[in-house]
Amino acid sequence: MPNTAKAKKHWYDYLWIVTPIYLGLGFFNILFAWIGLVFFFLPLILSACGFGKIYCNLYCDRGRFLDLLGKKLHISMNRKTPKWVSSPVFRYGFLIFFLIMFIQMLFNTYLVFSSAKTLSETVKLFWTFNVPWNWAYNGSAAPWVAQFAFGFYSIMLTSTLIGVIFTVLFKPRSWCVFCPMGTMTQLICRIRAPKGEK
Repeated sequence: MPNTAKAKKHWYDYLWIVTPIYLGLGFFNILFAWIGLVFFFLPLILSACGFGKIYCNLYCDRGRFLDLLGKKLHISMNRKTPKWVSSPVFRYGFLIFFLIMFIQMLFNTYLVFSSAKTLSETVKLFWTFNVPWNWAYNGSAAPWVAQFAFGFYSIMLTSTLIGVIFTVLFKPRSWCVFCPMGTMTQLICRIRAPKGEK
């Protein structure tokens, strides 16, 4: 008789809720975007401390959110992810592009900090389109603090939308194949691996 019992749920199975909460908070108050730094540094710290890709495999809220969309809500075409997506050229190229955009965001924050530029209350989608977002900031923080928040939220929202697009077109977690954080944690794992095991 086949075993129809459901797999036991763990607390991290519910981490998908973090993604919509984070994006929702940033929609109403852009300063909440700073919380995203946790998702930025935690995978790297865990990897550097010898935990490998445990964050990607178990604790990534975005990965679990994309799984929910694709497997539970069935919005995915569930097609095989194209080989070029997992190629080193694309993955490392996307990582370099991502880091350039991150550095540019930091530079814009510095310009606002130094009063060389005024605060831009916009969210840049897909690193191209400036979308007005002024309702989400009430002037309660220093302009540079808000500028960083607008920039970081832009990165988080854009990367989530890319993940959703790839979920719809291909398998639910196709984004994970070329996620910059996943690529960086993999690099850290290779650096930490004993000689001959890389």
